[in-house]
Amino acid sequence: MRCQPDRDRLPGLPGWTVNLDQSGNRASGLRQPGPRPAETRCEPPLPNMANPLRSEVIALYKHLLYLGRDYPKGATYFKERLKHAFMKNKDETDPEKIRTLVKRGDFVIKELEALYFLRKYRTMKHRYYDEHKK
Repeated sequence: MRCQPDRDRLPGLPGWTVNLDQSGNRASGLRQPGPRPAETRCEPPLPNMANPLRSEVIALYKHLLYLGRDYPKGATYFKERLKHAFMKNKDETDPEKIRTLVKRGDFVIKELEALYFLRKYRTMKHRYYDEHKK
């Protein structure tokens, strides 16, 4: 269990803490410093480099989320499907498998960009070129 910053520490008295009741609110009285019970000890936060591909995955998700705003079936539909796809692979730890999934995501980005370009092209062609006058 990770803990949040100690809100029960007294700023003026280093090492002294305020007694908290069961709901986490301050109770009356002070207690002397001592070891915390085992169930409330803080774990050190995981280092940022726990998975070096994490930033790539987050950037991919953000880019796909941005592209999904113009999806033909709607942004909500795209966002739900995107979240489901990422959550399905959230426990993946193998770096090679993660790289493969990121490459697949890059392919999806290219396909979406092609889809949007084609849609714009068709709209422009329909708007400015009348096919019946040929």
